[in-house]
Amino acid sequence: MREAVAARDALAEALTRAGVQLPAMDVRTPWRDALPGSDESGGERETPDSARAARYALVHLGVCSASVAFALAAVIARGAGR
Repeated sequence: MREAVAARDALAEALTRAGVQLPAMDVRTPWRDALPGSDESGGERETPDSARAARYALVHLGVCSASVAFALAAVIARGAGR
């Protein structure tokens, strides 16, 4: 989880420096990730620590407007041209 949060923050900082802001960046755990403490039927307990207990997390970039997508594409193209 810490690695995913650090990656999200690093990406957000780099995008901000490039003039791009993704409005809905977040860190999420996989929907069906098995958690320690699952009940015997395979179901998962609802606990406040569920996100921390997941085996891994994903950086969710969310949705953005067409203008933000074009700006992101331009930043990537400039970087790839180096």
